[in-house]
Amino acid sequence: MPCSIHSFQFKTNSLKDETLKKPGIKDRLEDLFTGIYDAYRFILRFLKQAVRPPFDFQEIIRQCYEIGYKSLPLITLTGFVTGIVFTKQSRPSLVVFGATSWLPSLIAIAMVRALAPLVTALICAGKVGSNIGAELGSMKVTEQIDAMEVSAARPFKFLVVTRIIASTFMIPVLAMYCAFVGLLGSFLNVHQNEKTSFVTFFADAFEQISFLDLGTSLVKAFSFGFTIGVVACYKGFNAAQGTQGVGKAANTSVVISMFLIFIEELVIVQVSNWIRYF
Repeated sequence: MPCSIHSFQFKTNSLKDETLKKPGIKDRLEDLFTGIYDAYRFILRFLKQAVRPPFDFQEIIRQCYEIGYKSLPLITLTGFVTGIVFTKQSRPSLVVFGATSWLPSLIAIAMVRALAPLVTALICAGKVGSNIGAELGSMKVTEQIDAMEVSAARPFKFLVVTRIIASTFMIPVLAMYCAFVGLLGSFLNVHQNEKTSFVTFFADAFEQISFLDLGTSLVKAFSFGFTIGVVACYKGFNAAQGTQGVGKAANTSVVISMFLIFIEELVIVQVSNWIRYF
């Protein structure tokens, strides 16, 4: 009897040691590269399915409504406040040099080139990315996706392709809307202090905006939208471990999307500056 108790304690201690053992650097690197390869295969699968009929236009429109229209209140408030705050913060520096007339151009350049697509992407990464990750993750852990595969309902095309397409095309629309709302908030602040008319403000604002600025902003927005859709769908579609996996999928969708958005912002800005001064 004491021997059996001793052996039982030895087994429990060994199990505790195994559970407390942390993965080493080699294991983490293997997991990292395995995850990158899986994401690469996931993107290739999306590209193949996106151009292969039949196309679920009704579901794409519904996802555009969910991603775009339902994000308008938050984008409106954030863009409006961003325009007012940035104008208030920029005015004292321009007053010192007597260059308050440059304020519309400064705000337009900042909003169109950087703030509008970046702010929109970060908001949608938190709202849309977490929603998609949690939605697909809950369907995965409750085996709804497996049931769709058994019934030949094309779950990847219906659930993943439609959401990535919708996010890719709706983020640029929201970014342009955010830029307009931000400029509108800036105009109200400028009009309150300098009594500038609506026509004069927007004429001065778009005087320094070039097609390269608009093109760069759209490229950013498309890239951000595609990134948010891919990351959220990948994490949700591959969720595991029950309800805990659903929360993890939603959380990691937001974190990874924001990290990649900042990386893409840096790369696109460097490329656009190289083109601008080439």
